[in-house]
Amino acid sequence: MNNQGDKATGNKFAEFFVLIIFGFIIFTAMLLVWSNMDRDLPNFKASEVHTALRGVILSEDNYTLAATKRLYEISVDTRNLDPNKKELFIKLYSIYSGDSEQNVRAAIDKKNGNVILSYRIDSKQAEHLRSLAKTLFKLGVFKSYQNSQNGKVIFNGMDVVESGEMRIYPYQDTLEPLIGYTNKINMGRIIKREGIKGIERYYNDRLASIQDSYLIGSRDVSNTIILNRNIQAKERVDGQGVQISIPLKFQKAVENTLDKHKQKLEAKEVIAVVMKSDTGDILSLATSNRYDRNNVRDISLLNINAVEYTYQPGSVMKPIIYAILLREKKVEPSDIVNVYGGKYKLGQFWIKDEHAFESNWVSAENVVVYSSNIGIAQLSQRLDTLSYYKGLTDFGITQKSQIDLSYENTGYIGSLNGDVYKGNVGYGYGLHVNFMQLIKAFNVFNNDGFMVNPKIAAFIIDKFGIKHEIGYDPKISVLPEDIAKIVQKTLIKAVSVGTGVKAQVEGITVGGKTGTAEIRKDGKIVGYDSSFIGFANDDKGAKYTIGVLVIEPSKSYFGSQSAAPIFKDIALSMIDEGRLKKD
Repeated sequence: MNNQGDKATGNKFAEFFVLIIFGFIIFTAMLLVWSNMDRDLPNFKASEVHTALRGVILSEDNYTLAATKRLYEISVDTRNLDPNKKELFIKLYSIYSGDSEQNVRAAIDKKNGNVILSYRIDSKQAEHLRSLAKTLFKLGVFKSYQNSQNGKVIFNGMDVVESGEMRIYPYQDTLEPLIGYTNKINMGRIIKREGIKGIERYYNDRLASIQDSYLIGSRDVSNTIILNRNIQAKERVDGQGVQISIPLKFQKAVENTLDKHKQKLEAKEVIAVVMKSDTGDILSLATSNRYDRNNVRDISLLNINAVEYTYQPGSVMKPIIYAILLREKKVEPSDIVNVYGGKYKLGQFWIKDEHAFESNWVSAENVVVYSSNIGIAQLSQRLDTLSYYKGLTDFGITQKSQIDLSYENTGYIGSLNGDVYKGNVGYGYGLHVNFMQLIKAFNVFNNDGFMVNPKIAAFIIDKFGIKHEIGYDPKISVLPEDIAKIVQKTLIKAVSVGTGVKAQVEGITVGGKTGTAEIRKDGKIVGYDSSFIGFANDDKGAKYTIGVLVIEPSKSYFGSQSAAPIFKDIALSMIDEGRLKKD
């Protein structure tokens, strides 16, 4: 009996053992099957990417002229939204996002699936909405649903992901079009910006973002990454900043002056440049034709006409020709020239003077002071073609001014072989220049004969906020110092008693030259460009080269009447700012 009992017990243990083995085999097989099935289990890994931002642009007085704001996209899968709690979601989302309940409801009702509620949520709102997403999970606003086609169970909440960036210009049209603007570029689902005009373009390589950051790790139920030692991360490196040499307050004062005179003169545009004579640092580059980046209707306003517009300069060329003649030892200031009573025939053409002289005999110096076309046309003949052309190019005519702006138009000079053309160029006809070229050329007279390149940007700012000075190009000797002083005194005399008397400012030293040139189309005069270019110095050592260009004024088109008074107003603003000290 005992043997039979032991045998039965042994059989039961064997059967039990077989069952265990069989169950283990089935379990192992199921694991293999499950491991190879296409399942829609929740992904417990998540990633966050924060794109690097474009760098800032600062004024000389540390005001932010351009900055970048990060934007976020908010989306929700309406299939995960509990119908009984839809109104709760709409109400809470509207409060956090600032969007109207009507708009949110319309977006949700429009589509059964993934719906983008907004593309332009800022960083602060995005943080609030991430907090809201967690709250909505706790409130059970979202529920899972089963895909009818593949049977997968899907559970998503509200996603807050970066969508791109937006460029911010806090001061509307101030410093435009100089600062320039950016265009969108698509980087996958992220929108970034690249410079198209102005400082934004010239320093695009510096301002452009360098390296995006990312964070990869485990997530909690509200899609937030759990910060622990297992996360993978890369540092974000934003674009560098650029600080320009132009103070915001002074720029605004110059712009207000130009706006006032544009209206008074009924001009197409008024442009002004103020430059430190010893360094070339631009203190102001302003125009009456500005645009608000949020509402650009006239694309012509995007052009920086101080470098892009070329024109016949008129009589502001006379001091340059006079300086070349002095350098080449072809004239002395006391040389006498016959002005023939204000009318002179050169070749087949008649040249006239706008200003009458008491005598037909005028000194070479007074040819410039009182702006005699006849006198300078005759003096120009003393230069051979090579010396004439080299002299003009030495002063930067037809050469890029080297200012840190793109799209500069260099203008042109024709052949200088004929006497008539030499004469025409002497008083600013027959060649085209841009305004910045003339500012750079006149600066030679106020800088002991040395030429410096105009420069707008002063510092590059690295990721630590440290400013690195942008170096200066070597200065170039164009005139011996004694000749530069002769021309400088001539220009001071032109303001004291000559054509530039309306540029006089009490208590500071002012010198300069007026210019007026016809604009012709199909042989007819259709307008004028008038200008005054010179300098304003004080006895404390401050030296500035200042120029004003009035494009097509309808009233008072002579440079002595239109541009010279604007020059004076700018110099007075510099005194108010403490940049010039009255004697």
